[in-house]
Amino acid sequence: MPSPAAPGRYDSGPGPRGGRGSRNPRRRAGRGRRYLRNAVVLSSVLVLGGAGTYVWADTRLNQEVDLGALGARVPAGEGTNYLVVGSDSREGLSEQDRKDLNTGSAEGRRTDSVILLHTGANGTTMLSLPRDSWVTLPPYVDPDTGRSYRAAPDKLNAAFSLGGPDLLVRTVERNTGVRIDHYAEIGFAGFVGVVDAVGGVDLCLDRPVRDKDSGANLPAGCQTLDGAEALAFVRQRKQEARGDLGRTRNQQRFLAALARKAATPSTLADPSKSLPTLRAGLDTLIVDDGTELPDLMALFEAMRKATGGGGRQLNVPVADPDLRTPKGSAVKWDERRARALFAALREDRSPR
Repeated sequence: MPSPAAPGRYDSGPGPRGGRGSRNPRRRAGRGRRYLRNAVVLSSVLVLGGAGTYVWADTRLNQEVDLGALGARVPAGEGTNYLVVGSDSREGLSEQDRKDLNTGSAEGRRTDSVILLHTGANGTTMLSLPRDSWVTLPPYVDPDTGRSYRAAPDKLNAAFSLGGPDLLVRTVERNTGVRIDHYAEIGFAGFVGVVDAVGGVDLCLDRPVRDKDSGANLPAGCQTLDGAEALAFVRQRKQEARGDLGRTRNQQRFLAALARKAATPSTLADPSKSLPTLRAGLDTLIVDDGTELPDLMALFEAMRKATGGGGRQLNVPVADPDLRTPKGSAVKWDERRARALFAALREDRSPR
């Protein structure tokens, strides 16, 4: 799908990363407004553990992605856009954990899920972008070798593998025209820890799910999935008729079940569950350097709304789920319908 942005709008590659000390002053100016906007969400954290819990959680944020260093970008639209990434990072997993979770021993990070979450005056939209989407990667510089590459078609997952979060954000912006305001990424260990911390997640399956690669071996019927079983479920796609598209539907379905469980009074009011959940999520969470705890809590609340019936859960419109490319089978977006959807998000309109 051609880029909706004019060629040359992007710099030749990601700039230097910033840390906590490089926050944008304009974001600080709006911090008071964000605190007021998120007061209801934050109150649950303060009630559970007091101000000390808030300070502890805020200092645990790993703000290693510098969106301000990405150079020329698409214009900002209405509302707020989060890019939520589930990565296959093994950080935090022992060799035995990797064996038990069937994650393999590959180093580095690849995407297992990519979600564009939009929130604004017209509600919340959770849009899954298949990791095998056939897109145009913008020009970039390999962070390991320093070699420059021109814009070229490839799978969305390749952007993350080749240039990490910086290139992934630039690729999503180039192909959707939607400006990313915040970035959040969680690895395998964090995902498993969150599910286990809430006591498992209830899910009903209409057929058995078995996948050798992910380790999924689940019977049909209603059951409670622990962290390892949940990870295997959201990663499997071999038995899905629509492959990567089937996996994105499973991921949205599971996130809905997880949000319901995490938001129950029995979880929120029980420090033995709520605090380990917060700790597990923060352990492998990576965010941009403009994301602070109020922004993160607003993200969680938006996801809860989208998965709890108070928003929309969508997949990007697809014209061909099995496009043959030099890089193997890929997912080709429906150009006309996808452009209309992205325009609605930019303008904070309800997608049709």
